[in-house]
Amino acid sequence: MTTPEFTGLAAPLSALLGKEAKTGAADAAAAPATGTNTAVRTDTATSTAPAPGTGAAPGAGATVVPAAAMAGLPGMQPAPSAATGTSAVPGTSAVPDAGAVPGMSPVPGTSALTDTSAVPGVGTVPGMQAVPGLEAAPSMGTGPGVETVPGMETVPGTPSSPLQTPAAAVPTANPTTTQHLPGAQRGAFSPEMARRDFPILHRLVNDRPLVWLDNGATTQKPRQVIEAVAAFYGSANSNIHRGAHTMARDATALYEAGRAAVADFLGAPSPEEIVFVRGTTEAINLVAETWGRANIGPGDDILVPVLEHHSDIVPWQQLAAETHARVVPVPLLPDGQIDQFAYADLLSSRTRLVAVSHASNVLGTVPPVAEMTALAHRYGAKVLVDGAQAVAHFPVDVQAMDADFYAFSGHKLFAPTGIGALYAKPELLASMVPWQGGGNMIESVSFDRTTFAPAPHRFEAGTGHISGVVGLLAALDWLSSFDHEAIAKYEADLLAYARQALAMVPGLEVLGDAPDRIAVLAFTLAGHDPTAVAQSLDLEGIAVRSGHHCAQPALAHYGLDSAVRASLALYNTPEEVDQLVASLLRLQQSP
Repeated sequence: MTTPEFTGLAAPLSALLGKEAKTGAADAAAAPATGTNTAVRTDTATSTAPAPGTGAAPGAGATVVPAAAMAGLPGMQPAPSAATGTSAVPGTSAVPDAGAVPGMSPVPGTSALTDTSAVPGVGTVPGMQAVPGLEAAPSMGTGPGVETVPGMETVPGTPSSPLQTPAAAVPTANPTTTQHLPGAQRGAFSPEMARRDFPILHRLVNDRPLVWLDNGATTQKPRQVIEAVAAFYGSANSNIHRGAHTMARDATALYEAGRAAVADFLGAPSPEEIVFVRGTTEAINLVAETWGRANIGPGDDILVPVLEHHSDIVPWQQLAAETHARVVPVPLLPDGQIDQFAYADLLSSRTRLVAVSHASNVLGTVPPVAEMTALAHRYGAKVLVDGAQAVAHFPVDVQAMDADFYAFSGHKLFAPTGIGALYAKPELLASMVPWQGGGNMIESVSFDRTTFAPAPHRFEAGTGHISGVVGLLAALDWLSSFDHEAIAKYEADLLAYARQALAMVPGLEVLGDAPDRIAVLAFTLAGHDPTAVAQSLDLEGIAVRSGHHCAQPALAHYGLDSAVRASLALYNTPEEVDQLVASLLRLQQSP
């Protein structure tokens, strides 16, 4: 696709497109040609430089509106402004035609735009006030190499905790090649670099600094993502495809650039192999309702490991009930690994599909997906990989693992909710009939005959989540500014430290001990209901999840119906682990 010039397009969006990139097929009205790799031209630019002493990674922040003023939730108190100690980032230039909305205050850690004019026709949003009782955190916790913020004290009874354990092994079961957005530079990584980009990590919960350990449910969003979505609605909002006007072309180019970015991130050969969906659940249902209905019948087997999320169990059960196929559970070993000997024994000429997660959301187990896929292919079976929990933690290459289908959700990858992607091999997409009918997925419609658009558009009926794709594009651009392998190593070290620290809590038992795993810690605490534990931690500003985690068969493997889960991400620190441990010790010692 040849991308048009962007005149007046807000800087964060232009920055996302200001690079050589593969782009997916778009409507002919929006682009005269498809399948070409062309430079996306922009007429707006920013020159952003890291704040003194931040040590930002090379290439980091390429999508940032220089200190863009952001609107809060209805009623939300303004975040701390420049008067509280933040200063303008040196070297940033004003965004042409993208001024601050009157009355809005900047995101914590950023400064207000200078010398900008209001966006034509955009005024203060009526009713946008501050949320009563929601205070901005005065400071945030310290991490290794970061100076102490005034007013932030160590949790009583917890020691200083630099990572002291030897580096744990990064999951290596599936050899991968790191992928980057075109033009993004690999840079160094530290959690302190990442934390500076997350406004929500600077707030208070119950008068305590937020410790977000619920990343398995959803990750927080960096300001680059928040600003990109706001800038889209402020300067480029339009429906996509078929539009002849400038903003339709701009929005279409952003949407298709997002598709190309996902393909690069997953190591997919072409953007045309990426289908946008609401998330992993919808992707799996799409495969079940299209490829599954055409290829699975009476007597066929669908192999599903016991550790799977419900979204990778229930759709196959529904399909099997209608087609008279069987869903065959693959058992686990005591440490939470998939029993590979049992898996090999269960494979047969009847096996049509293996559905397996790339990382477990409750045990953290990282199965040897490449090896499992190779074995399944010997029997002619296809393999669907649920990557929801994997993509934020280590590099993924769908070609290296030879996956037939790969699905993930944006909101677990620092992107907005309601957007995700399905990768499928082109020959499979070509054989699959549309799942939903309507606009956007057709070539022509008459009462005599309807013809459908080629993949991937034939699977994207109706208006897509355009702003979600813009946010996903910004999230991938932000994440690619760091060395993804360095992130994986840091998280492995943090997991090892957390395991060591949690062992100090009497009566605490962590579920699973697979050698290859992501930083997910599901546990029980003797004498305490998991929900009560989560509520107690919340009083101290620590967010964890409790319940069955949509993985009841995995918990049943340990004789449980619920557990507490602390799930870590790249912005979590050893000091936050210490706060978790100190709170659990206080709870265990309380009368």
